[in-house]
Amino acid sequence: MNPNPQKIVSKFGGTSMGDASCMLRSAQICLDRQSFIVVVSATSGTTNLLIEIGQKSEKGLWLEVEKDLKNLEDNHLKIANDLKINQESEKQLKILLAEVASIAKGIFLLKDGSVKALDTLMSLGERLSSVLFTEALRQIQKTETDKNKVTWLDARDIIHTDDQFGKARPFISKIAQLCQNLDLKKFYVTQGFIGSTESGSTTTLGRGGSDYSAALFAEGVSADILEIWTDVPGIASTDPRIFPKAVVLKEISFKEASELATFGAKILHPATLAPAMRKNIPVFVGSSFDPDQTGTWVRREVTDYPLIRALALRKNQVLLTLTTPEMLHAHGFLFQIFKVFNDHKISIDAITTSEISVSVTLEKSALLNKTLIQELSKFAEVQIEENLSLISLIGNNINHTPGLAHKIFSAIPEINVRMICLGASKHNFCFLVKDEQGQDTIRCLHQLFIS
Repeated sequence: MNPNPQKIVSKFGGTSMGDASCMLRSAQICLDRQSFIVVVSATSGTTNLLIEIGQKSEKGLWLEVEKDLKNLEDNHLKIANDLKINQESEKQLKILLAEVASIAKGIFLLKDGSVKALDTLMSLGERLSSVLFTEALRQIQKTETDKNKVTWLDARDIIHTDDQFGKARPFISKIAQLCQNLDLKKFYVTQGFIGSTESGSTTTLGRGGSDYSAALFAEGVSADILEIWTDVPGIASTDPRIFPKAVVLKEISFKEASELATFGAKILHPATLAPAMRKNIPVFVGSSFDPDQTGTWVRREVTDYPLIRALALRKNQVLLTLTTPEMLHAHGFLFQIFKVFNDHKISIDAITTSEISVSVTLEKSALLNKTLIQELSKFAEVQIEENLSLISLIGNNINHTPGLAHKIFSAIPEINVRMICLGASKHNFCFLVKDEQGQDTIRCLHQLFIS
C-alpha cells in the first residue's frame, strides 16, 4: 500500500460508461489509480435522449415519449443485468427511471418544458449511470473492506450554484467548504454536469459540463491529479477526422490548452482548466479503452514550447461588422456594443476594429436572437456574413515571431482570409475563412508546421 497516496479525481465520459464491459474497464482504471473521487457522465446517448423526451413531452407527443422512456429503461436495465447489481442498487435505479417518467408526464400535462424542468430531467442521465458505476467499482474491489469504502455521492450536495438554469455558475468557495466533509478513506462515485441551488433546485453546468464538474471537485479537495478519461488517446495536434496524420501531444501548457479548448477542440470543456489552473493541478487526458497509452499531460510548465503546438477549427461562425461615422474620434462606442452583447449573454470569439467599424465573430446560433440585431442597428449599420470557419494556430510567442504571418498565408495562397486576429495572446493566431475551405486550411498548415 502506498504510504503517501495521491488524491486523484478521475472523470469518465459517456463512451466510457457505454455498457457493462466499458464500466468494468473504467472501474479497473479507478482501482489501479486508487481514485479518490470518480465523476461520471451519462451513458452514451442518454443526455440527447432525455432532451428529446422533454421536447416531445412539451409538444404533446406522448406515444413517442413512451417509446423513448422504454428505450431509456431497457438500456439501463440491460447494463444492470450484465453487471448483476444487487437489489438495493436495482431499486435505486428503478426509482430514478420512475422520476424520469414523472417529470416527462408533468411537462406533457402542463405543455411547459421550462429550463428548470429540463435541468432536473437531464440530471437523471448522470444519476442513473453513477448508480451503475458504483456497483461496477464495488465488484472489482479485492476485499470486503474496500467494497464498503465505495460510496455513491450526490454531486448536488457539493456542487452548489446560482439559479441560472441551463448553464449555472458554481460557488467556488462554498464547494471547497463542502468538500472538507469528504472522508479521505473512501472512494466516491459522483455525477458530472449537475449541481443545485442553495434552495435545493437541480441545475446543470451546460453541455460538456462533466469535465468542469470534475475540475471543481479536484479544486475543492486540492487534488494532486485530475484525470479525464475518454475514447481517444489524448489531446491531438488537430482533429484526426480532418487530418489523419494528427499526432497525440505528450504535453501542453495550461494556457495553450485553454486557447485550444476555447477555439474548437472538443476533447476538453473550455471551463475545465480554470479550477485546475487556480490550484496548479496537473491534468491527464487518456483513453479508457487503452489506458496504457501515454496520453496527454496538461501542466503549468512543460518541457518545450514550440511555435505551433496545435490547430483548431471552429465551424458555423458568423461575422458581424458594425459601421458608423460616429465612431471616428469618439469614446464609448465599444462600450455600447459590448453592453448589448452582455445584456443578451452572447459571447464574442474574435474582434478587430478600424476607424469607423468593428467586426466580431459569433456562433451562428446567436442570429436566432432577433432582438440582438435590432438593438445593434440602432446605433450602427450591421452587416452579417455567414458560413465561415475560425482557424486557430495555438502555440508560443506567436505575436513575437517575425515572418509567421507570411509563412501562414504563403501556404494557402488560393484561400481568401476574411478576418485576422493577432496580438491579444502570444498563444493564438486566428483568422476566418469560408466554411468549405476550413478543413483544407487546417491540412495545409498542419503539414507546414507540425507534420
